Amino acid sequence: MKLVRLALLAAFTVGLAACQYARTPDPVLSERDAQFMAMIPTAKEDPMFARYMVDNPTGEPPGVVVVETRQHQLYYTLPDGKAMRYGVALGSEAFGWTGEAVIDHKAEWPDWNPPADMVARWPQVKKTAGGWTNPLGARAMYLFQDGKDTLYRIHGTNEPEKIGQSVSSGCIRMRNIDVIDLYSRVQDGTKVIVR
Repeated sequence: MKLVRLALLAAFTVGLAACQYARTPDPVLSERDAQFMAMIPTAKEDPMFARYMVDNPTGEPPGVVVVETRQHQLYYTLPDGKAMRYGVALGSEAFGWTGEAVIDHKAEWPDWNPPADMVARWPQVKKTAGGWTNPLGARAMYLFQDGKDTLYRIHGTNEPEKIGQSVSSGCIRMRNIDVIDLYSRVQDGTKVIVR
């Protein structure tokens, strides 16, 4: 039994050594970004949900966003078999969404217009102008299917402590510094797969 445990431990250690993780520097912030970001609460970052460049585990070609809902990870695939990995907060079970879409357009510090079904559930939510108090955070990428708005977004958050949890009404939330990084990498028309 002891030999089996040692063999399993050795296999696990070799498996971890084969994984290539590299922390990446934060993106350079504009003056506006820096001002707003200074006002947003911070949360202790869980290394499991930190931004890393990793070996691409998705099987997708470069230039695709893949969200692995079970792991609360978003990958943006890069050339040479690499990917950027970001921790995310996702929809609670009742509001989870999977499928394929494209990024139709992007916005910096966007206004938030809560959908009618959200207002029906929570009458206290109101339209909010873009800025540091806005639930969409620093950036938003609007997901469309067949030319129609899905009402789902990849966006920042003013609740960074919830990264790694299933708490949203379906959107894919990222730490603001991470959504700024992803925003700078993707283009309109980028394919998004949510598994």
